[in-house]
Amino acid sequence: MTIRVLVVDDSSFFRRRVSEILGQDPLLEVVDTAANGKEAIDKVKILRPDVITMDIEMPVMDGITAVREIMKAMPTPVLMFSSLTHDGARATLEALDAGAMDFLPKRFEDIARSKEEAIAQLQQRVRAIARRRLRAVAPRPAAAPVSMSARPATTAAPARFSREPTVPLAASAGERRAPPRRSGKSYQLLAIGTSTGGPVALQAVLTKLPATFPHPIVLVQHMPGTFTTAFAARLDGLCQIRVKEAQDGDVLRPGHAYLAPGGRQMIFEGRPGAARLRILDGNDKVNYKPCVDITFASAAKVYGGKVLAVVLTGMGADGRDGARLLKEQGGSIWAQDEETCVVYGMPQAVAKAGIASESLPLPLIGEAIVNEMAG
Repeated sequence: MTIRVLVVDDSSFFRRRVSEILGQDPLLEVVDTAANGKEAIDKVKILRPDVITMDIEMPVMDGITAVREIMKAMPTPVLMFSSLTHDGARATLEALDAGAMDFLPKRFEDIARSKEEAIAQLQQRVRAIARRRLRAVAPRPAAAPVSMSARPATTAAPARFSREPTVPLAASAGERRAPPRRSGKSYQLLAIGTSTGGPVALQAVLTKLPATFPHPIVLVQHMPGTFTTAFAARLDGLCQIRVKEAQDGDVLRPGHAYLAPGGRQMIFEGRPGAARLRILDGNDKVNYKPCVDITFASAAKVYGGKVLAVVLTGMGADGRDGARLLKEQGGSIWAQDEETCVVYGMPQAVAKAGIASESLPLPLIGEAIVNEMAG
């Protein structure tokens, strides 16, 4: 059974290019195209596609507004196309908050080292998000301000946020489960790795952590370098903990989260209680920059078994090898469950390897972390 795709972009050239690429995959069928968000909404109601590819900047109705309207009327997985600029990053993050599942750079050469690899990535992303269906979401204010009364923000954050991220329908099942019983282990670090679907998943987890969270947190999200600054600022504006893009030499502090910068690698040096972050260019042969395996492996060397590592939604198997090293040192490994993942790749790799001690639904993970590490 083919996956039916609606391609939305104001550029006829780009619509044709995306349609040709997707049409090369026998599992994908482009059922139609649209030149703006309003036209896309009308065609979604008639055609009921399985996936939509959506540009952000379009006349008549922009992509973010279109995503919001589609999620209200007929929730459908959406892949956004974005420019790799700071403004493009902020707009893309807002689109993800509106309900889009994933994004890719509009310049395909920015996502791969060859034309063939770029084509494969686009086809793979569309196939992956087609497996998930979204629940309808209640209308939300277009400009809901973030409350900053709890503490002053040191980093500028975008003005339009929702505190409740859109998650797959099955995630509601997790709300009825109790968090796992506290193990009684001693910790010194929380490490989280994720990829596709990660921005929304990280928001869901980190907003549950209190400002008094007693340990430092490191975050590895597969994301371009121009996006991680905006993403860290976004999370900092939403969370009670502090969130920043990691810089070389940062001293790890309790209640602070450090997001690995896109395009680089993040490792540790020093000893627990006095560890610093090193931000390196890394080896070009490594598929991911940043790479979850590299950060997890470094954490195993410095922190030993005093790490809780959580692998969230994402394509591929990044994080499995690093999680195995942490497990061998006595660390705890948790994975997001299949039902609530946008893509059950990275968590599945950890679970299938027998490394994860818990497989948890997304709505429960933040509470479970607090219970385990700060309870």
